[in-house]
Amino acid sequence: MKKKMRWIVLIPLIVVVSSGIGIWLLTSKWLEDGLEPKADGTNEYAIVLGAKVKKGNIPSFALQYRLDAALAYAQKYAHVKLVLSGGQGPDEDIEEAIVMRDFLLENGIDENRLLIEDKATSTYENLLFSQAILPSYINSVTLITSDYHLQRAKVLASKLGWESDVVAAKTPKVVELKVRMRERLALLKAYILGK
Repeated sequence: MKKKMRWIVLIPLIVVVSSGIGIWLLTSKWLEDGLEPKADGTNEYAIVLGAKVKKGNIPSFALQYRLDAALAYAQKYAHVKLVLSGGQGPDEDIEEAIVMRDFLLENGIDENRLLIEDKATSTYENLLFSQAILPSYINSVTLITSDYHLQRAKVLASKLGWESDVVAAKTPKVVELKVRMRERLALLKAYILGK
């Protein structure tokens, strides 16, 4: 009887551990897949995804790294227009898109190259609301966001009928473990629910 009880406990445990390892490996591959294809200036528009704005309208590290990547890309490809996407969260004093605009203007990017989408509060909304302000003929965009976040952005862009290439912003070390764990679950949700 003891052996039978041991197997009753052991078999579900093996299934759970095996499933966990399988999901970990699968989502690791997805995170890696997000880094390609690298943007080369082909797309007319790049969407910069927002992130937290701290008190005093200071970009979080995540947002600052995205802005640094967007600035470098905009300087390299002067014909590309940037959609700055991010609304105001409940703990923010200003829309993320406005903070992004101000940074890029201060760093020499012409205002005519900047489109503001200041309502989105999720990655899906970033893309959906950005799509609404872009010309209807656009079927491919560049996505600029944190490296760990690119695959989910690509999946959601695809669900909206867009092809995409990417510009990867580095992830702040202080939050890397937490955001990568959370992103694995968000990726599963994006693949299953499309949001």
